[in-house]
Amino acid sequence: MTDKVLGVILGGGQGSRLSPLTQTRSKPAVPIAGKYRLVDIPISNCLNSGIHRMFVLTQFNSASLNKHIKNTYHFSHFSTAFVDILAAEQTVQNSGWFQGTADAVRQCMHHIVSHEFDYILILSGDQLYQMDFKDMIEKHIEANAEITIATIPVTAKDATDFGILKADDENMITSFIEKPKTGLEDWISDTGEEMQAEGRNFLASMGIYVFNREYLINILNENEDEKDFGKEILPRAITQSRVLSFQYEGYWTDIGNISSFFEANLGLTDEIPKFNMFDSNHAIFTRARMLPPSKISGTTLDKTIIAEGCIIQASKVEHAVLGIRSRIGKDTVITNAYIMGSDRYQTLEEIQEENSKGNSLIGIGDRCFINNAIIDKNCRIGNDVKINGGDHLEDGDFELYAVKDGIVVIKKGAVVPSGTVI
Repeated sequence: MTDKVLGVILGGGQGSRLSPLTQTRSKPAVPIAGKYRLVDIPISNCLNSGIHRMFVLTQFNSASLNKHIKNTYHFSHFSTAFVDILAAEQTVQNSGWFQGTADAVRQCMHHIVSHEFDYILILSGDQLYQMDFKDMIEKHIEANAEITIATIPVTAKDATDFGILKADDENMITSFIEKPKTGLEDWISDTGEEMQAEGRNFLASMGIYVFNREYLINILNENEDEKDFGKEILPRAITQSRVLSFQYEGYWTDIGNISSFFEANLGLTDEIPKFNMFDSNHAIFTRARMLPPSKISGTTLDKTIIAEGCIIQASKVEHAVLGIRSRIGKDTVITNAYIMGSDRYQTLEEIQEENSKGNSLIGIGDRCFINNAIIDKNCRIGNDVKINGGDHLEDGDFELYAVKDGIVVIKKGAVVPSGTVI
């Protein structure tokens, strides 16, 4: 796979549905599971599949993503492996931003084709899953396909949010519809007994594609007005080319909005999570930080993931993810929350100076109550702060926080004064 396949990871657009987490960073750079970034998921899936050459395409708020990739993915000088950023750039031929997924690949194609490969694997940068791409590529070759689309069985309720496909007895895709609202009964597929028993009768596109090299070059050159794979390129290709459906039945979720992001993170705290971070065959790679172990004093913990370098004195933490360098004060209760942590520790001198001025420290203070919330990185939550998310709160965007689907998101670097109630 190392020589045959090149990976391209799409960094996504502005990521407005994940705002305010994407106000200062691109979507692939959003922290997940306390210590990783979203982009680590597709990169790790590639590395575990023997694909060691990857480009990450991005254009919005790419500084933190660039820094993360530069500090994380180092390979031997004697290896051809790389993970490189390709940011949107103005050229003589093109002076505009990426206009869609296909346009992003088209604009970067002059960089991509300078490498030798037979197949190109195109991935999304905002999905949570563990997948061996070797199986998909082998099926692609066996079927003599020009494109292979990874598909996943979904229920009728979920089908309206995805591109839905129909395939023949040889798994060749015969038709496609984008986010159908009516006539769903016409799109039912034979997804297998196990999937049908769960009511998952529709084949949804996962936004994961394999293209033959020359075929992709040609199809992108044929009609430069087509900007998007899912909406334009693939529907046309299905009528003209051999397009294979590769059915995947494992855990997969699209991190499209705050609600799905919150659920995906808290789902990791389940006794047997659907996404298995402890599977050595599907390791997740990320930046190697030389952090001390976490220190916990007088805290009752239940269904909680704790990353490295935390200092926790809370009275109770339940159903929560605590990110790197999280500091939580005494008598604080945290439930149903993702605390992203911080990028640095404050020195003892800084702490003494802040205390003398009555300022809040980086982290969460004493006697706080936090429920149904995401606390972004480097926040300063004072003492006696109450943050209680839920359906009783209306959606809104405020100076220090936003509310999305009842989830309170404290913005990166926000200073929440002592005694604040949200």
